Order: sequence, then structure tokens, then C-alpha cells
Amino acid sequence: MDFQIDPSFEPIRQMLGWLGKSKLRPLGIEADRQGGPLPPDHPFFKEVLSMGMTGGFVGKLKDNKVPRDDDGRPRRTSRRAVVLAEEAAYWDRGMATSLPGPSLGGAPVMLTGTDAQKEHYLGMFKDKTTPRWGAFAMSEPGAGSDVARIRTRAKRDGDSYVLSGEKCFISNGARASWAVVWATIDPALGRSGHRAFLVDQGTPGFTVACIEKKMGLAASETASLVFDGCRVPESALLGGEEAYAGKGGFKSAMKAFDMTRPLVAAMGVGMGRAAYDETLRVARERFTGPSSWRLSRVQDRLVRVRRKLEMGRMLAWKAAWLADHKRPNAVEAGMAKAYCAQLGLEAASLGLEVLGESGGASDYLVEKIFRDVKALDIVEGTQQIQRVVIARRLIGYTEDRGRSTGASEASTSNGSGAKDSSNGSADTAEDSSTHTPAGATHV
Repeated sequence: MDFQIDPSFEPIRQMLGWLGKSKLRPLGIEADRQGGPLPPDHPFFKEVLSMGMTGGFVGKLKDNKVPRDDDGRPRRTSRRAVVLAEEAAYWDRGMATSLPGPSLGGAPVMLTGTDAQKEHYLGMFKDKTTPRWGAFAMSEPGAGSDVARIRTRAKRDGDSYVLSGEKCFISNGARASWAVVWATIDPALGRSGHRAFLVDQGTPGFTVACIEKKMGLAASETASLVFDGCRVPESALLGGEEAYAGKGGFKSAMKAFDMTRPLVAAMGVGMGRAAYDETLRVARERFTGPSSWRLSRVQDRLVRVRRKLEMGRMLAWKAAWLADHKRPNAVEAGMAKAYCAQLGLEAASLGLEVLGESGGASDYLVEKIFRDVKALDIVEGTQQIQRVVIARRLIGYTEDRGRSTGASEASTSNGSGAKDSSNGSADTAEDSSTHTPAGATHV
């Protein structure tokens, strides 16, 4: 049992720390003040691309085997990702999710796509001169955690499919070169009717309706998409038609969330650390001398948050370790995501209390973190959905047994022990004084 960060991760983690301090946090603050994301042609994106940093999975799995590194050990892709996700979110999660790369769309392509689809849609990110983005489009105005309610239709027409419907809260949706778009061939078929399509930006009938104004995470682009008679070739069907026999293809694609939820958990730890560090620094500087009694009022809560940060990190690391070893991790990923999202909010809330009446001022870092961190409680499965997923796995409560309740589970077992998860508004990103405390960081 080794709790140390793999030495091979350290150089890039240190580089990310430098980038976070010099670029991610300042640019995140700039975007927050402007109320919107940086434009795709901002020079930062070329700069970060030249450094070899991308957002999302760009690797490749073969034959459903445990992938291995050159030294023969199981690949450490997921463990590396959670370490870097925590570090990036510590500086600014909105900027971290805006980094060029396949984003959430990368995992389903890697897991389910054909060799040709992987080569084309993931291969384009090997170009380190032109920033590109991918996107994952599942959430709809009437379907978030309950994926069975998806109403975007995919009608077969000869050797093509015609897509019609709307998607909302899609991260990087307006700037993405392509999106993994979920639709149904027949709503009456439930999950058996679900299909995923790779749709290129600029395809006739595919338009960006708007970029959302959010409470927090202003640096992260969140778009609404419209598909109006959008015709795509049958080769755009993710994994090909044979992948969807017996719901197998859909479940295989949805396992992507078991890979990405640990990253969201790690981001919660990172944002919680940022709020904790700021709170601790302010407390040390303000609560001295005659005010030292005030430190005793919050020190127990500071210790509790620090303890929870360590616990949350271990949950995320374990879920990532299981993913790297191709072991079922839906329960562990759900636990990590549910725990760490609330943890980040708790740390930010404590920071506001320590800052006092000026804590709500928009020019303090902890106030921004408080607005930014709420999104983690929603994206990739809400807090409530995570508890449902975990409970149903622990007691063996299957989709068929629970159908009479009228509730559609956000994640269902595929019979092999591997789990698949719904988006749960997976691309939702919410952004939603008289005395200046000594030591409080202006943003």
C-alpha cells in the first residue's frame, strides 16, 4: 500500500502549479469579472497546448484488457488525472475545464469508439499548434439525472441518421470541434433505444443557441445546443450499430462516468484546499493579540476540514486506482464524488464565516470559490443521485426491481459488475463591505 504520489507525476504537477499561479487563477478571476469565458482564440490556449497540457482522455484501450505502461505495471492514466485535476482546480476549476482537449467527450470515444473514430476524433488532439475542444451532450431541458427521459430523436433515413432535439449545459459546447450527442431511436425503448453520435461542429442543422450566464465558473463555457434535422452518416454512430445489441454499447459508453467522477471528486478536494488555505492564512493573521480568542472558535472546524480533505483525496485515489486496473468502481466513484463535492462547499462556507461581513464581497477569493464549487454538487450526477446509485449497488437493487417506483436510476449495473452512470446534468457548470480583513486576498 503506497500513499505517495507517483514520482513520474511530479514534474507535470509542479509545472501545473506554476501555470496555476501565473495563469489559471489570474485568468479565472478575469473571466469572473467579465462574466464570461475567454474566447477560443485567446493566446493562453496556444501557450498551454505547447506545454503539452490538455483536458480529457486521449488514450486508447484495446481488447478490454488492463492497459499497461512500458514497465509492465497497470497504466496510471486515471491516477495521474486525479492528481492533476486536484492541482488545477486548486488554482481555478473554470479555467481547468476550459483547457483544450476532448473534455468529457474523450472517455466515451476511447471506451466505445471504433478504431477509425478514435483515430479521427482523438487523433486530432495530437496537433499541438491548434487548440481544439470536444464536448459531451446529454443533458436536456427535461432530462438530466433521469436519462430515460431523453427526447432528442435519431431517425434512420437510408444510410444516415437525422437528429432533432435540444441539449443544455454543455461544457465547451460552442467551441467544440465535435460533440458526443446522445439521442433515442424510440423513447418507448428506454435505454435500449439510446444511441450516441459523433457530430462535427458546422454540420447543417447543428447550431449553438446560446452561451449561459452562470453564478460561478464563468471561465468555463456552458452552451445550449439545437439539432434541427441534423443529418449525420451512419459512420457517426459511436461504436457502430453492433455495439448497441442488448444495451451493451450504451452501458459500455456510460462507464465513462466511472472514470470521470473521481476527477470531479479530486476537483472538490482541490477547491476545498484553496478555500482552506485562504481561511487558515486569514485566521492566523487576524486572530492575534486581543483577538486570539476568536481562533479557538474556529480551530476545531479548521481541523475538521483538513481531516476531511485528506479523506476525500483517498476516496478519489481509490476510485482512480480501480479504474486503472479495469475493476468495477461505480460505488467508489459515487462515494468520492458525493463526499468531495460537499467537502469543497463546506470549506468555502467556513472561509466566508471567518472573513465575517466582508466575506460576501466579490473581491475576495473565498467568495469566488463559494460560487464556483456549488457546481460540483450537480455535474456528473447530483448528490441525491450518487446516494441512490451507491445504495442500489450495496443492496443489489436493480433497475427492473425498482421500475415500479417510477424513479429511473442514474446508473445501472451491466451484469458484469461494471457500472454505468447517467450524466445527472453532467455538463452543468454553475457559476452563480465596510471592513477589509488583514491578510484577505483580493481577487
